[in-house]
This record gives sequence, structure tokens and C-alpha cells, in this order.
Amino acid sequence: RERRARFVGKNGACNVAHKNIREQGRFLQDVFTTLVDLKWPHTLLIFTMSFLCSWLLFGMVWWLIAFAHGDLDHSTRLQRDPAEGAAGSAAGFVPCVTSIHSFTSAFLFSIEVQVTIGFGGRMVTEECPAAILVLIVQNIVGLVINAIMLGCIFMKTSQAHRRAETLIFSKHAVIALREGRLCFMLRVGDLRKSMIISATIRMQVVKKTASLEGEVVPLNQIDIQMENPVGGNSIFLVSPLIIYHVIDKNSPLYDISPMNLHHHEDLEIIVILEGVVETTGITTQARTSYLADEILWGQRFVPIVAEEDGRYSVDYSKFGNTVKVPTPSCTARQLEEDKNIM
Repeated sequence: RERRARFVGKNGACNVAHKNIREQGRFLQDVFTTLVDLKWPHTLLIFTMSFLCSWLLFGMVWWLIAFAHGDLDHSTRLQRDPAEGAAGSAAGFVPCVTSIHSFTSAFLFSIEVQVTIGFGGRMVTEECPAAILVLIVQNIVGLVINAIMLGCIFMKTSQAHRRAETLIFSKHAVIALREGRLCFMLRVGDLRKSMIISATIRMQVVKKTASLEGEVVPLNQIDIQMENPVGGNSIFLVSPLIIYHVIDKNSPLYDISPMNLHHHEDLEIIVILEGVVETTGITTQARTSYLADEILWGQRFVPIVAEEDGRYSVDYSKFGNTVKVPTPSCTARQLEEDKNIM
């Protein structure tokens, strides 16, 4: 049988494609989140075009103001006939914006206004109230664009899933005896020295099921209880930990044996680790999944924490290494029944 597609990839990416979304306008109601979710090339394109378009728009406005006031004609006369220009200056002609001779100079003045460069060659005079109003509007628009785009860039560079890149899971999970009971076990670790505060871990089994009424649920999510050396779901992730789930009568793995394990193509176990990043206070989440052929029966993880020179050291080269251990080749149900008989 062909193995079904993963619901969650090994790197934590959800393998779900959203199609035929008719209410596309909902994305525009939250423009900031939409911009943050875009890919980097699209974000940089929007970042560049937002500034360039605003400069061009207000450059056109400044050119129209100069054209309507006659600044361009007067500037042309000054260039053609300096004597007439001197007479015109003596007559008291005051332009709306000084030193605007063409659309190019209006565009340069638009850039100077919005990014507050201020070369000093062009400036607004008291002659035109409309020019003063446009100056105020462009400054406000520029501040809004700066706040949105710079905030978007900051959020993209500090997204929580970036921190999750250093939260690692073992490539394989194992099933072996622990305290006389069959347990599903995996190893999780954090590569950074800065800790994940209030870290919690949970696990789900995702598989295709059918109800008694014949309803088919392609992705039925079943929560199963995880246990760890600290107790409960909260973990102190200062060093790699082996998280385990006891396969009891309430477990979806209760009737799985090594003989039929790899025949469960629809079985996928998802592990989710959540916590707060100590340095930034942002909540992060790391995910992974295990298919049936990624679960090793009758093996356990080798120790990787050792005490050296008065401190504990972790050898991450052995993070996913396992060794074979004696394990019954039966289901957890059969193992429990045999214990009850004895």
C-alpha cells in the first residue's frame, strides 16, 4: 500500500493546502498580518513599491502646485533671460516651492519631504497655503508607511518559528519497556543556552476513522497523555529529555504489535512543544511527527548527558542513537492480559 501524505512534516510544517477560498477580502481586513505572512521577495517588493509610489504621487502633486502657481514658467524665464529674471525677482514673485523647474526637481523635493533629508536647495514658502497642507499630509503618510513597513520587517525577522529551529526532536521514536510497561518514547532537546520558559508538550494521534453512522473522518485528532521525568506536561528543558507515553487501555496504540506496526499506514503521531522564549517573551511552538515506519520497536535511546569537570555536558552527536533492548513482541493488551493471568 502507498503511504499516505503526512499531516505534519518532520520540520513542523503543516502539509495542508487551502483551496477555493471565496472570501478573499477577509485577508485585507488584517493587512499587517497578511504582510507578515508573505514570503520575503513579496514583502521586499511591497516595501520598495510603497515608498516609491508615495514619492511619485506626491512628486506629481508638488509639480501640479508649481504648475498652477506659475512657478515653472517663471523658472523658465529665469533660465532664458537672467535680466528679465532679475526684474521679475525685483517685482516680488515668490514661488510656492523654491528651485522647482521640472517634474524631476518636484520628485526630488518629494523625497526630501518624506524622508526628511533636507538638502537646502528646495523649500516651501508662505505663498501657497495648499503647499503647506500637502507638506503636512505627506509627512503623516510617510510616518504611517514607515511604521507599517518597518514593523512588518521587524516581525518577520523575529517570528516565533525562528526560535523553534533550535528545538530538536529525535528522528525516530521507540517503543520499549519502562517500569514493566510498554511505552512510546521520543527525545527532545534545545540547542540554545537561553531557555524556553513554561515549556509544555503534548501529543496527538492523527488517523483516518469512520463513525458507526458511516461518517468518514480523514484526519481524526486524538489527544494522548504524555509523561516525562518531571511529571505532567510541563518540562524543564535545560537538557535533552526523553518524553514517553504509557501504552495502556486508553491509548490508541493499545493493540499495536511489532508484526502489524508497519501495516498502519494511516497512523501518524504528532508531537507539539510550546513555550515562551526567555530573551524575547514571544510564545514559540515546535512540531514534528512520526509515521509507522519511523517507530522502532524494542529499542531505547542511549544516554547523552555526562558529568565532566564538575558540570554536565551533552553530546548531541548521539542525540538520536538507539540500542536494542529485550522487549515483548506482543501488543500492550496481550502483555497486560498475561500479567493478570500470572
